[in-house]
Amino acid sequence: MEIVIKILIILLCVLAALFVLNVVLVMPSRKLKDSRELFFHINFAHRGLHTRDKHIPENSLAAFKAAVDAGYGIELDLQFSKDEQIVVFHDDTLNRVCKVNGRVDAYTLEELKEMSLCGTEERIPLFSEVLELVDGKVPLLVEFKNGPKNALLCKKTLPMLRNYKGDFCIESFSPFIVKWFKKNAPDILRGQLSAPAKEFAGELGGLSAFLLSHCYTNIICRPHFISYHKNKTYLSVKLADSLGAMRYVWTVRPADDIRGLEKKNDAVIFEFYTPDRKY
Repeated sequence: MEIVIKILIILLCVLAALFVLNVVLVMPSRKLKDSRELFFHINFAHRGLHTRDKHIPENSLAAFKAAVDAGYGIELDLQFSKDEQIVVFHDDTLNRVCKVNGRVDAYTLEELKEMSLCGTEERIPLFSEVLELVDGKVPLLVEFKNGPKNALLCKKTLPMLRNYKGDFCIESFSPFIVKWFKKNAPDILRGQLSAPAKEFAGELGGLSAFLLSHCYTNIICRPHFISYHKNKTYLSVKLADSLGAMRYVWTVRPADDIRGLEKKNDAVIFEFYTPDRKY
């Protein structure tokens, strides 16, 4: 009987240690109360208010204007051109959207401006063009794409964000980009993008996918919010929520349980339907 009690005590100690370790790994930052309140229950148009038939293409000035006219927050993606101009484009390569072979950062801005978005008259916009168009009318959710010059991208974008007269927050799948903002701009609301490990198949190694999908990389960057795939499964992610992380969800579409996802999350990134501006 005494041996059984000792084994139980050891097991309880191990479980307690594992719980504490999980808390340390996933703990978010709970600072910036005023900034957090600006982003509660906002619907963000994913890559602008683009259309399923691509008549209004994603991450285009037309999509951003449509979102502004409808009063939606805007989610968009930043990366470099070859000549280190900050452009708004999601994919690493141009194949899907522009029908051109090669990476975005293999072409200069002048070359990129010659390419059509989804066969329309729309062109890849500069971030500066988007800021001028939006002009503080709706909140921005700015995603920094992971690339070979992450620190420089952050450094060149920060003054633009500082000079912008509107509400915005930043996010990235790279915890090192989020960490850069933690160190260099701690007053800016920052978020960690993540998803179940299977969503990273072919992109990340097994260990990296495990750590990111469970939000264990929070120890690196201490995000204020976690922008997670709508299929949230891991207890560690829910633990981060319970410890005070704001809950963003992506990407919600008409076939999803929209009301259910709204109830469970603080902000929704959506596409292909027209919800209320806020919920």
